[in-house]
Amino acid sequence: SAALTTAEEHLKTIQALSKTANGTLEGKEKIMLETYVQMTLFDRIIRRANVRLRIMSCGQYELIRRAASGMKSQSGLDLDVIDYYNGTSRSVNTLSGGESFLASLSLALGLSDEIQDSAGGIQLDTMFVDEGFGSLDEEALQQAMRALQSLTDGGQRLVGIISHVSDLKNRISKQIIVTKDKAGGSSTRLVTE
Repeated sequence: SAALTTAEEHLKTIQALSKTANGTLEGKEKIMLETYVQMTLFDRIIRRANVRLRIMSCGQYELIRRAASGMKSQSGLDLDVIDYYNGTSRSVNTLSGGESFLASLSLALGLSDEIQDSAGGIQLDTMFVDEGFGSLDEEALQQAMRALQSLTDGGQRLVGIISHVSDLKNRISKQIIVTKDKAGGSSTRLVTE
């Protein structure tokens, strides 16, 4: 009957839509709709992060999202890094501690930039960076400090650094120094040079 044929066609359409959304459609990449949306947003964040990372790494590194490996993969959110100094592409897991810190900082800034531009008026005026500075060599530390300084130029953002690295004390004029007391608790001292 015509009603049965129409119902069967409707069912096929719904099944195809369900398989597409769940990443189980035959002959296509096995990516769930949720992962696809995350990948799309992640690509936008990576593009913004790369603007920062290229500056911090003096043009050496760029992040790329690793393509899903084959038709059976639910991946697509893993990162690789292009190293323009030697023309290779490799996993971000191979970066040194200092390089990983710069890549992480770039991603945090890229996320912040994306949120500000796409969230309808939300502005992130304050950012705190907790640790990671101890893993940086002198050159990487200078690059990171320049990147963070550029964020505060013109009053764009307030950037707080939480660190135990004494070399940073010489580079930062406004500090809140927290000292652990022997009797328990802690005390703070404000330095504004």
